Amino acid sequence: MDPAMVTRDAFEAMVVDALDSLPTWVQAVVSEIAVLVEDEQAESERRPGVLLLGLYRGIPRTSHYGRTPGTLPDTITLFRAPIVKACTTVEEVPARVRTVLVHEIGHAMGLSEARLRELGWA
Repeated sequence: MDPAMVTRDAFEAMVVDALDSLPTWVQAVVSEIAVLVEDEQAESERRPGVLLLGLYRGIPRTSHYGRTPGTLPDTITLFRAPIVKACTTVEEVPARVRTVLVHEIGHAMGLSEARLRELGWA
């Protein structure tokens, strides 16, 4: 689907709705993570043959006991254009946004790619 069919404002509203739909215990984890929206992954970070819909950057919660004072927060970035391109209709986009968001939250909680696939969040 053409990414122009979902404006950045509409996409960001879908991200807010996805965040609001999370269980309270997950929202507590996400409250310490900056959730960002970018149109595309930076050219310098792209890998041939890999379509990245989202990216978690940080230290998984299983590896530490909170953010070290003076450090930047962990981030989850959702890439608007690839997420929209992965959908066939505008109606599919909110569910895909939520799936990608939950997938990246899983990484923040220390879950591997393989485990997220087992759980159906890949």
